[in-house]
Amino acid sequence: MEAKATLKYLRISPRKAQIVCDLIRGKDASTARAILMQTPKAASESVIKLLDSAVANAENNHEMDTEKLYVSYIHVGPGPILKRIQPVSHGRAYRINKRTSHISITLSEKE
Repeated sequence: MEAKATLKYLRISPRKAQIVCDLIRGKDASTARAILMQTPKAASESVIKLLDSAVANAENNHEMDTEKLYVSYIHVGPGPILKRIQPVSHGRAYRINKRTSHISITLSEKE
């Protein structure tokens, strides 16, 4: 049995979110949460909320034991890019890409 949770349109670039997600891949849920609490990255707070949501889904929807849960799958993909313009000299304009991320997590039970 698997429990899933998805976070869409997170206003952080996928490259930065991927660093945080690589830290917890394959770890059990309580260890993953402890690692994220001590990680000084901007994406870690959002990933903690996502992990808590997946644990709650496992407990309430699938009647899984929360002590046996581990992060079996976590993926960060790009979301839509918000395109902005920065005025520069000589009437030119430089583009600023504000990137977004979609993060999905799957928790499984250890046998």
